[in-house]
Amino acid sequence: MGRVKIKFPDQKPLHISSIPVRISDINYGNHLGNDSLLSVIHESRMQMLAQWGYDELHAGGVALIMADVMIAYRGEAFYGDVLSVSLFAEELTGHSFDLLYQITTEREGNVIDIAHAKTGMITFDYGTRKIIPMTNELKNRLTGK
Repeated sequence: MGRVKIKFPDQKPLHISSIPVRISDINYGNHLGNDSLLSVIHESRMQMLAQWGYDELHAGGVALIMADVMIAYRGEAFYGDVLSVSLFAEELTGHSFDLLYQITTEREGNVIDIAHAKTGMITFDYGTRKIIPMTNELKNRLTGK
């Protein structure tokens, strides 16, 4: 079976979030559950949008909807860890883009790779329930212009 591999661009992240692992994020294996990791990447995306005065319903003149998600687990996260989530954008088209999430934590002075993730995001109009073109405003934010 081929493993999921996510390659990060050689550029500065668009945003870095710090998100603590809560006790409710821990599963029966005594580590961060996969459902909670999806919530972590959602929270980090919301924090990035908020820094621009956006949310997922109002993102530079469009709304956003997640079309797909891919997660590659690299290590375990535990209660008390603070996750650092670096976000990057790539594969911009006229109506979609990918967000990449590099998730790490620090323990005893060592950076530990926890997970790599990708969400495929589509620009959407919830009123008409249709995909719409990405605005230049959003595109400029995602490209760091």
